[in-house]
Amino acid sequence: MRKRKLIKNTMLYVFMTILAFLFLFPLIWMLVSSLKNEFQIFEDIGSIRAFLPPAAPEGGYFANYIAAFQRVDLFRYMLNSLVYTIGILFCGLVVNSMAGYALARFHFPLRHFWLAVIIATLIIPPESIFLPLYVLVYNLGWVNTYTGLIVPFVANAFSIFLFRQFFLDFPKEIEEAAKIDGCSQIGIFFKIIVPLSKPIFATVAIFTFINHWNDFLWPLVVATEDRMRTIQIGLQYFMNQPPIQWGQVMAALTVTTIPMLLIFIFLQRYYIQGLTHTGSKN
Repeated sequence: MRKRKLIKNTMLYVFMTILAFLFLFPLIWMLVSSLKNEFQIFEDIGSIRAFLPPAAPEGGYFANYIAAFQRVDLFRYMLNSLVYTIGILFCGLVVNSMAGYALARFHFPLRHFWLAVIIATLIIPPESIFLPLYVLVYNLGWVNTYTGLIVPFVANAFSIFLFRQFFLDFPKEIEEAAKIDGCSQIGIFFKIIVPLSKPIFATVAIFTFINHWNDFLWPLVVATEDRMRTIQIGLQYFMNQPPIQWGQVMAALTVTTIPMLLIFIFLQRYYIQGLTHTGSKN
């Protein structure tokens, strides 16, 4: 039985490793292509060499990265995206976690009705509300500002639902003990609940960062000036400038992928745990 189990686990790990490499192939090709010149990219595209590092091209391995940053202001675009995404992330963690905690712990009239309304908003396509949302942002004078980019997307129904599901499992005895010691409800949340809820905060942070780092339509509508462009708008602008240099395009895409990889690497230890807890209760 032990030998059979060992063989089964070995086959499973081999299969998962092969599957992981298949999913990583596009990223590997993008990274390797960013180190090649135009001729090497198209010469190697039909063979295994497309996934292998090249011989040192003219100008060095990082010539495409240097040229990409010189061609357009990618640094500014990435900074705008970081401010936009991190602003939504941190404000959203505070607002959505408090809303989820209230729905999980507080008893108020029509609590389940409001939860159903919040969940129902998930079926509304975001594009359908962009026009009235833009009119509101325009009337507030928030066009071409970080406020106009960030504020409309702080509250998120899916994040509220995830927090609510996680907090349903949180032991009530800990909160009752804190109340006996004289801790206020706000103090209980920020001093006890938040430090013990790292898995769900990490899970929501990953979802939020990836979703808004890749945003295109809303920044395109609100950030009309070059100084406010986010990285996705900047990439589109970059690719529309002739002549198209695919090595530089791959370099720019590689740079924009790094923040998403970093946030997942640093938070992955909490990610699965957070998703597991959110589905354990109704």
